[in-house]
Amino acid sequence: MEVVGRLLALLALLLVGTGLRVAGVLDAARTARLNDAAYYVALPALVFVSTYDRDVAALVSPSLLVGLLFVLFATAGVAWLAHRNRPRRPRRSVAVTQSYHSNLGYLGLPLVAATFSDDVTAVASVVLGVVSLAQVPLTVFVLTTVSDADASLAEEVAKLARNPVLLALVAGLVVGSVGLGLPGPATAGLDALGTLALPIALLCVGASLDLDLPDVDAAATGTVVALKVVLMPAIAWATFSLLAVDTATFTAAVVMLGTPTAVSTYVFATELGGDESFASLNVFVTTLASVGTLFVLIRAVS
Repeated sequence: MEVVGRLLALLALLLVGTGLRVAGVLDAARTARLNDAAYYVALPALVFVSTYDRDVAALVSPSLLVGLLFVLFATAGVAWLAHRNRPRRPRRSVAVTQSYHSNLGYLGLPLVAATFSDDVTAVASVVLGVVSLAQVPLTVFVLTTVSDADASLAEEVAKLARNPVLLALVAGLVVGSVGLGLPGPATAGLDALGTLALPIALLCVGASLDLDLPDVDAAATGTVVALKVVLMPAIAWATFSLLAVDTATFTAAVVMLGTPTAVSTYVFATELGGDESFASLNVFVTTLASVGTLFVLIRAVS
């Protein structure tokens, strides 16, 4: 019941955002400011506080690293094949990224910590760091190269170098790896900012969700759902079974990679030329679908 309750709470925040838009509280300008707060402040703070006190190199095993990267890029490859013929480039770029980009920080790690032992939670923290380090730049690259905004390779590299979430992730991993201590007030402040990332981002998604049912691309959204919450955990299950990892590693990897599309993909799509209304719909639908799929996954690995 706790799994269902957590996921339903996310859906409730989405609906609150939609209600605030309908009531006129969150107009376009206010939603844009909230989006900037999420992308440039709250999300980087959340990523940093999730990694700054963990020595990833000391926890990750070769099997875990290889398995995670294989599942991520295998799913991304299938997503590219599945969505390559979509005519609108902003929608195509969002469809590809949302088929593999997992909600690891907002939902995955808290869900694992609330459901499984400390051993599984420790591995889930590694999964968060490793997969985030790979999926964030991959998502930025796909969105900027596939969308309608044409840019040179040099411009894309420059965008990656300036991405605030990626910079925060690298900074957190460096600080954690070298064991640097941070003042208590600083970490407390960053942690407080990080806790705002989820509600802010979900309110932005809800505020942007204005469905024109005749214009909904049911096939594209259905494919995103199938790839993200069905195919990706299935690939993870097969991969980590073949790698014969320990139970804690298997459980953490499968559940974390079975989470729905990350709320941050909506923020990325808005900032980087993607179809933001399509992105918001997919976050909502994959989260709704994951209420069932995650419940099945957790029961299967328990």
